Amino acid sequence: MTRRELDAAAITDPALRAAFDRCRRLNARHGKTYFLATRLLPASRRPAVHALYAFARLADDIVDDLTTPADPGDRAERLHTLSRDLHTAITGGTGHHPVVTAVAHTAHHYRIPHRHFDDFLTSMRSDLTVTDYDTLDALRGYMHGSAAVIGLQMLPVLGHTAPRDEAAPHAAALGEAFQLTNFIRDVGEDLDRDRVYLPADLLAAEGVDRELLLWSRRTGRGDPRVTNALRAAAALARRFYARAEPGLNMLEPRSRPCVRTAFVLYGEILDAVARDGYTSVHRRSAVPLTRRAAVAAAGLARIAAGRLTAPAAPTAKEPVR
Repeated sequence: MTRRELDAAAITDPALRAAFDRCRRLNARHGKTYFLATRLLPASRRPAVHALYAFARLADDIVDDLTTPADPGDRAERLHTLSRDLHTAITGGTGHHPVVTAVAHTAHHYRIPHRHFDDFLTSMRSDLTVTDYDTLDALRGYMHGSAAVIGLQMLPVLGHTAPRDEAAPHAAALGEAFQLTNFIRDVGEDLDRDRVYLPADLLAAEGVDRELLLWSRRTGRGDPRVTNALRAAAALARRFYARAEPGLNMLEPRSRPCVRTAFVLYGEILDAVARDGYTSVHRRSAVPLTRRAAVAAAGLARIAAGRLTAPAAPTAKEPVR
């Protein structure tokens, strides 16, 4: 399947093919929901999505890997090296890391603004020193780089039928919705990294602070205040999904089943958290595999129906090699 995707994207250079293959394997291993949705894209567009995911994963692992002891200075230096490598590759030089090589090719072919990568790396660097956020506005400043720009990077890959300026806010909101969902699901794991991503003012409205979250994590005991705060956070995340939803129909029709599948499955993570009693301080909730498969099958059915009714697609522009 990898070979078919690379052939469809007209990626012929052996080293570049190997770089994209590495990205695909990273996506398959770590981004289960994301990877499943990507399978619904036209084969020619999947390598670019794998590259964008893999680059984000590469930076995130530098910041968050708990299996490798490293002080913040070492992690900052590794991020700086990654940033320098990307700048070299994205401006026409040769990247040293295969993921960087693949993402630079993707940025060039799809004309993704370089500032989106700069903003992303800025947010990753902030994770080395910032451990919580007082307000939603402060958190959104972080999420602009860590989540909204991911949606903006994806937009030219997915294609859009509405003007870019009209589609972009919805793409950014979807990135924020996905990340808020992750924050709610991963409260306990983030505490282990000494971070609280849910805004302090949202928590305080329910009588929750960092110390109560740490107590709950440490003792394994629940507290109704924590439950209420996570319920309020889920309601906030759903407002971001509502802002994002109009953008689904602004995408090219061939990309809509993929994004709608991700939209549904990520939203159902919130359902899973609710079913588990908002206990994500203690456990990581997940959408059952059978449900993920059913949603993906529905996406495949939409693709098949579209092929029966759509006119022949124009020939895609050959990617830059």
